[in-house]
Amino acid sequence: MKKLVKRIVIVSIFIYILCIFINQQKTLNSYKSTQAYYHEQIEEQSEYQKKLEETKTNINSKEYIEKMAREKLDMYLPNETVYVDVEK
Repeated sequence: MKKLVKRIVIVSIFIYILCIFINQQKTLNSYKSTQAYYHEQIEEQSEYQKKLEETKTNINSKEYIEKMAREKLDMYLPNETVYVDVEK
């Protein structure tokens, strides 16, 4: 009888430890996926920051000002001929 109780206790402890291990593994997997998501976000924001820094260095250049005037304000040079594509 004593041996049976010992075996039941040992098996119960083993099952409990196994359950804890499985739950911790699920939690670790969740943390890894969250970590991967945040690393991806950091990469995207780093690229965006590089673009902003590049724009910052070029913002006072004549080419950049001319480009923005064309794209955003539809402004052109006085002697420039503008062709409009009617299919767009």
